[in-house]
Amino acid sequence: MALREHTGGGLIFASFIAALLLTIVVLPDWLRPARPELVTMMLIYWCLMVPERVGVGTSWLVGIMMDVAQGALLGQHALAFALIAWITLKLHQRMRVFPIWQQALSVFLLLVLSEMLILWIKGIAGHPPQGWSYWLPSITSLLLWPWFFSFMRTVRRYFVHS
Repeated sequence: MALREHTGGGLIFASFIAALLLTIVVLPDWLRPARPELVTMMLIYWCLMVPERVGVGTSWLVGIMMDVAQGALLGQHALAFALIAWITLKLHQRMRVFPIWQQALSVFLLLVLSEMLILWIKGIAGHPPQGWSYWLPSITSLLLWPWFFSFMRTVRRYFVHS
């Protein structure tokens, strides 16, 4: 490997840290329920684009960091992220060639699955059920996916040279 070749490990790490930081930023009360699932979107993006670099192990570590950052039950996001990464890795060759609207719908279904798993874990832990606003982040993420994907593709192409 040439010394000038950049493989993007630092970019992947920095993007996960940025997504985690944006997840814990305080938002106004009216906007808080609509916060997009940036960490999950970042995980899906990297599993689609560089499946040999980001996988189930990485997603589990990111999930643990998400649990710690949000003060959630330790392991709930790790389990959900590992499942989402596994599904994305299994389908990445198909999803990469989807038109952006179909890709957004696929991401939406993955996000809903993740939210359902987290809701199930919260129910087992004895947390009361939540209202319909619980599903709003998945809808917001669906609407933001085309711009998120375009932005991340531009960033990846600018910083990663192979």
